[in-house]
Amino acid sequence: MSPKKKTSAALALVALLACALLPAAASAATGRTVAVTAKATIKLPNDTATVGLGVKRERKTRSAALQETAKGLREVIAVAQAFPGVEEGDIRTGRINVRPVHKGKVTVYRATEGISVTLHEPARAGELISKGLAAGATGVSGPSFKVGNEEEAFGKALAAAFTKAKERATILAGQAGATLGQAITIEEGEGAELVQPEFKSASVAGGAAPTTATPPTKPGTSTVRATVHVIFELT
Repeated sequence: MSPKKKTSAALALVALLACALLPAAASAATGRTVAVTAKATIKLPNDTATVGLGVKRERKTRSAALQETAKGLREVIAVAQAFPGVEEGDIRTGRINVRPVHKGKVTVYRATEGISVTLHEPARAGELISKGLAAGATGVSGPSFKVGNEEEAFGKALAAAFTKAKERATILAGQAGATLGQAITIEEGEGAELVQPEFKSASVAGGAAPTTATPPTKPGTSTVRATVHVIFELT
């Protein structure tokens, strides 16, 4: 084939490809979309509780104070370990503190130490507190309730937000005389937010007689919020 014919064939091929691409380019240029932002707020039952139990003992020497505190805490730990809903790794010890306390002309030493207990039967948190006090705990914090699996909670909120976004986009598509197509882009908004109830700590004075009464506890719910930005195609 001569050079002139080769050039003509190449130009024809380029023209053919251009004609083939024009409809797709034109379709992309004139394609319609709808962008929506939706927020969802859901409530989920709290399935986990955290309870703090502390032990305080006062003795004439540091060593005696530490020994008595350790002894008392071991008894509290044993009760917590045997409690239903407390699993392996759900008990964590806290700081150990020993300091002198002046009572008139007498100086004694006060030792304190505590544990944090994660409870997977949150409705029984009051029972755990009662048993902990009976075992020798002198201080209590909590209970605080929460959703244990936060990622799963976020996923449910995001799914609810996407459903709401699709519902809104469907309405807008109908108003425009179009049919809602597939989601082209999906973007998480400001980030999922988990709002859990707050509780103040309570304490029992050292030396007070342990109570056998079980305080009522209601785990309640936590609020999860999520936002999504979605662009849908219109057909």
